[in-house]
Amino acid sequence: MNKRNLLIALVIVALVFACAKNPFTGKSTMALVSNGQIFPMAFQQYNQFLSENKVVKNTVEAKKIETVGTKIKVAAERWLAANGHSDYLNGYNWEYNLVDSKEVNAWCMPGGKIVFYTGILPICKDDAGIAAVMGHEVAHALANHGQQRMSAGMLQQLGQVGAAVAVGNQDPKTQLIVMQAYGVGSQVGGMLPFSRKHESEADMIGLTLMAIAGYHPKNAVAVWERMSAQSNGQAPPEILSTHPSNQTRIDHLSSLIPQAMAEAAKFGATFK
Repeated sequence: MNKRNLLIALVIVALVFACAKNPFTGKSTMALVSNGQIFPMAFQQYNQFLSENKVVKNTVEAKKIETVGTKIKVAAERWLAANGHSDYLNGYNWEYNLVDSKEVNAWCMPGGKIVFYTGILPICKDDAGIAAVMGHEVAHALANHGQQRMSAGMLQQLGQVGAAVAVGNQDPKTQLIVMQAYGVGSQVGGMLPFSRKHESEADMIGLTLMAIAGYHPKNAVAVWERMSAQSNGQAPPEILSTHPSNQTRIDHLSSLIPQAMAEAAKFGATFK
């Protein structure tokens, strides 16, 4: 077998055997690198980001980020336990930090490492708004969206340098793909944008999580309406850069509210 055919065979094997079914989406997706390999690198990058940026501590706003984040975490744990996936969050090490920046953004890295920028707080407005953004960003991590993007990058690497490098011992090239896939750079606004498909999935999961946590999902629509208004006809905030058009996305969120409320009702959540 020549090298080209061998490489094709290796790619096929990778696609067949390196898949995982996500409990939140119900879809089988590529997982060429395990969370056990990804999390340590993500945690390291998160700590580096915090060391290079101004973290806000011991304020009312910082406490809100931690309090709401904890409620979203508990909501995810409850949903997973109820659906037979109690061990899904093994290896997660949740952390919630507020960073002083005008950037209108927030993100969650693999393993539950979360950052909110102070610039997004006026748009969040209150705890329910923070929960809407928090649920959405946490959903990206829970759905392994970055892992999917990383796996696609590794398949590209397979075509360039062969399977040994792509699935080897995390050499510099592999680490670079991991960092690029998750966007875990140390600069402000370091998270790379997700695809529109992933954004829609995060909307669905995020609404459910915030509802289970006790926040009415209608607040998510209000948050994204305020984000849309923030653009004033100009370029949208970074957090909206790859989302569907504002009205399309708001309509989609609105259509998901009954489903999120019905799911939350299974956990005893009630709304005024």
